[in-house]
Amino acid sequence: MAQQIAEAAADKKATDIVIVDMRGLVDYTDYMVVATGNTPRQTKAITDEVRRVLKEEHRAMPRRAEGEREGEWVLLDFLDVVLHVFTPQAREFYRLDRLWKEAPQTRFSADDADVGRVAAS
Repeated sequence: MAQQIAEAAADKKATDIVIVDMRGLVDYTDYMVVATGNTPRQTKAITDEVRRVLKEEHRAMPRRAEGEREGEWVLLDFLDVVLHVFTPQAREFYRLDRLWKEAPQTRFSADDADVGRVAAS
């Protein structure tokens, strides 16, 4: 599901997409997907696309959604996967994927649909 969320986000031109494996670190989710949209309007488009894809393909709706009105940081909680979509300024401020740097991270590449390991820094 995390991979599918990353693909749906990339379809709406999300950038810097990272899948963080949270298993063994927290009890509330297995994966966290972090992505960037250029504007609050784009973050909304990205989360709308993720909702559509997961509803159609998994019959899954987020259990919780936050930040959609402002659009600077939108969170969709699908239980097993939590999606965070930030504007560039909010992503830099919160540094969520850096906060969990000890967790295995996979960078999603929309260019070639390949997934490569990201070294924890």
